[in-house]
Amino acid sequence: MMRVAMTVLTAGLLLTACGEKPASAPKAAPPAGPTEAEKAALLATLPAPYNTADLTAGEKAWNKCRSCHTLVEGGINMVGPNLFGVFGRVAGSKADYQFSDAMKAHGTKDKVTWDYASMDDYLTHPQSTVPGTKMGFMGLKDETERHNLIAWLKVETTGKK
Repeated sequence: MMRVAMTVLTAGLLLTACGEKPASAPKAAPPAGPTEAEKAALLATLPAPYNTADLTAGEKAWNKCRSCHTLVEGGINMVGPNLFGVFGRVAGSKADYQFSDAMKAHGTKDKVTWDYASMDDYLTHPQSTVPGTKMGFMGLKDETERHNLIAWLKVETTGKK
């Protein structure tokens, strides 16, 4: 009886090993970001002074933000909220993030929607722009660095799905 069971098991393994494996579905490529030419075209459409920003320097400035924020669509919130889609969003309104009462009031009472000017002001001095904000970052005092970062954020999140 044992010999029959081993023969059946061996035959089953051999048939499985010799059979064709089902074709696996091709993996979807990750969404491609804008090409360099598309980035340059997007940059040109931004209002001054952001339209002359250095996107490479903006990406470098992003390194100061990435320990607390993500920037991909559907990305996780970290200490700070995911920033994909931040342009045009009412301050303190991202549904899946627990903002400070101060940031919520910045959006509702102060009626701030994130745009170039409001982001520039906030990134210059977060604690005095929104007293009571949870953001512990001291701000970017260098105007050129802020402009580069803001332009890079806008270009990186425009046209992506």
